[in-house]
Amino acid sequence: MAAGDLGPADGPALRVIGRARTPWGPEDCPKNIHRARERGAPAILEIDPVFAPALSGLAVGQPVIVLYWMDRARRDLLVQAPRHVDGPRGTFALRSPNRPNTISQSTVTITALDLGAGRVTVDALDCFDGTPLLDIKPWLASVDLPPGTAD
Repeated sequence: MAAGDLGPADGPALRVIGRARTPWGPEDCPKNIHRARERGAPAILEIDPVFAPALSGLAVGQPVIVLYWMDRARRDLLVQAPRHVDGPRGTFALRSPNRPNTISQSTVTITALDLGAGRVTVDALDCFDGTPLLDIKPWLASVDLPPGTAD
């Protein structure tokens, strides 16, 4: 079912589908999803009402891939030198939010779902409160595991 006036976009365009609600701000945000899970704080994906029907078919316990826009990250770093690696690396060889297009992704598990309110609670997310959400996709072993990898 189509939603209102959401016709095809001309060229590359993104639609914000909602906002991530996390306990994190610039001073205490985990550096990755692993660290966010260690802190034990769930996140809520608040979906704009126009996109809420797209949540149909999701279920508690299901893994999903969440794509989000790191709106406060830098976009001018092509080579970075993070502390956890031995020397500078190109941005495309890192999971840093600082990149030409600040799209990030995490594979998370749905822990609660309120379709009517357009709210999806997930086990964790490594972004600031209020981060724009771009998409939610089901994680499927038959599609998302690299060839030759057992699930």
